[in-house]
Amino acid sequence: MAQMAEKFLLSQFSRVSLTALVLLAVYTALSGDYLSALVSAVSAGLIWSSTSSGQRTERIPRKLVRLALLAMLAALLLASQITGQHSLAPWIFSFPLVLLALLPLAAGAFLALIFLTTTIVLMTGYSEFIDRHQMASAGLLTLCLCTIMVFLREYKSRQLAPLRRTDELTQAASRQYLSADLHKEIQRSEREGIDMAVVMIGLDAHLSETSPDADIRSILPRIGRYLHSQLRDFDSYYRVADLQFLIILPGIASSEAGRRAENIRSGLGTLLTSHGLDLTVSAGVAGLNIGDDADSLQLSAANALRRAQQQGGDRIQSYSTWNPPPQDGTRAGETLS
Repeated sequence: MAQMAEKFLLSQFSRVSLTALVLLAVYTALSGDYLSALVSAVSAGLIWSSTSSGQRTERIPRKLVRLALLAMLAALLLASQITGQHSLAPWIFSFPLVLLALLPLAAGAFLALIFLTTTIVLMTGYSEFIDRHQMASAGLLTLCLCTIMVFLREYKSRQLAPLRRTDELTQAASRQYLSADLHKEIQRSEREGIDMAVVMIGLDAHLSETSPDADIRSILPRIGRYLHSQLRDFDSYYRVADLQFLIILPGIASSEAGRRAENIRSGLGTLLTSHGLDLTVSAGVAGLNIGDDADSLQLSAANALRRAQQQGGDRIQSYSTWNPPPQDGTRAGETLS
């Protein structure tokens, strides 16, 4: 929930900033300050290129557009120093922070250092005598602030890394917590004498060659939200692989888990079709049996999912060690729902 609130606030802030920059570009253009208008317009383009588009395919990737706009903005800000337009000084001191926010840490820090060094040289060479020392001091202060920001960013990342329980793309719980959480649920089920089952959901991506990887990844956030909407408050789901999720269903036998898995499979199939993806969904269901632990229960669900996909996908496969030996050549312990 905290990550969803953070993304919502950032999205709202981006929209407000984009609107303000567009209005500023129009105002400065009407005032005859064309350089400031260009800087405002390019900054608005940066915000636009840094937000998700909601489209699966684009002719020009937004990442390339963002890099081109960053280069253009840097050129405009450096040109303002050569032409003596010091009204853009606040933009100059903000640009290194933009680099650190939009680029990887190493690349952002390196380019910010080059930009600030070039800016200080231009300030001392083209500014008036009274102004140039003040501008150079402001540039050095900005460099110090950028260094502090880099340190705090890395410190925060390392401190919060152990606390991140959710996958940022799908909002599913991280796989590193699966075994511990599943072990606790198994102990609770055995202690209270209640049923428990797990369901492993997987996209049959290997069965289709018509859907590019980029299209599949673009739908993963919607898949995560759909799974969240179909589960009870005390159920949990984990992203165990790139295109696979495992759901823990306390208090449910394998037969009921199979019906729930079928509803989820059918809903995900409709979701994929509505977005133009020619993909199917399979699921493997495994109920808790005597002697099962976290690893064996995960393995049972994974084997059931693999069997479903080997049989053509778009189906549910249940795994149960309580069934009698089959007579049709199917391996013991596996039944098709």
